[in-house]
Amino acid sequence: MTTSTDLTGQRLVVVGAGSRTGRLLARAFSAAGADLVLAGPDSRKLEWTAGELAGRADVVQVDLAEEATIAALARKVGSFDHLVSTAAMPANGPLAELELADVQRAFAAKVIGPLLLAKHLTDRVREGGSFTFFSGVAAWRPAPARTVMATTNGALAFLIQALAVEIAPVRVNAISPGIVDTGSWDGLGTDKEAFLRSIAERNPARRVGTPDDLIKAVLFAVTSPYVTGSVLHVDGGGRLA
Repeated sequence: MTTSTDLTGQRLVVVGAGSRTGRLLARAFSAAGADLVLAGPDSRKLEWTAGELAGRADVVQVDLAEEATIAALARKVGSFDHLVSTAAMPANGPLAELELADVQRAFAAKVIGPLLLAKHLTDRVREGGSFTFFSGVAAWRPAPARTVMATTNGALAFLIQALAVEIAPVRVNAISPGIVDTGSWDGLGTDKEAFLRSIAERNPARRVGTPDDLIKAVLFAVTSPYVTGSVLHVDGGGRLA
């Protein structure tokens, strides 16, 4: 992606930088001139992301289910301007088949983890800085076998409002993607094209999302000093369809 956004001299923390979306964002931030801290549970994936970047990047292993690793991240990262977390641990499936451990991991990634990130890292945020977390359209369009996903994403949408008040003037926002073709649907194989076409046909925007849509939304949240406590819906109106 090419962008006119200039992040030169800024330090950004990307939690979940080993994921597809995390890598996309890290590349965009690096191309805009930012120094990065790449955080996540799998150091191999973080190193892979770091190897794709044009600029400097430090790698820190962190597990949002383990507060000690979040506290360690705060010590290692020093001062920074913005933190973006794409972390997610879905616990999908019929209600009767849900495992407690999976549900707890899902809440750790989407709710408890963001809360603890704010707890340990707020004092490290430079003036004008922010936290941006990833929610998701499932909170506004719940479906069978997606109860945990809907609940965790919805809880995060309320959490960012509470945090925006408590840790002000540090800004706190969320991105809520709909169906975005980041490559995560490639597992559908030959059914992928038909699936994405069906989404586009009923979306008010009449298309599915692209990685560029997500990148632009995150950059808007990060660089807009008068936006806080807000959920940016990047779903083509899918939550309304």
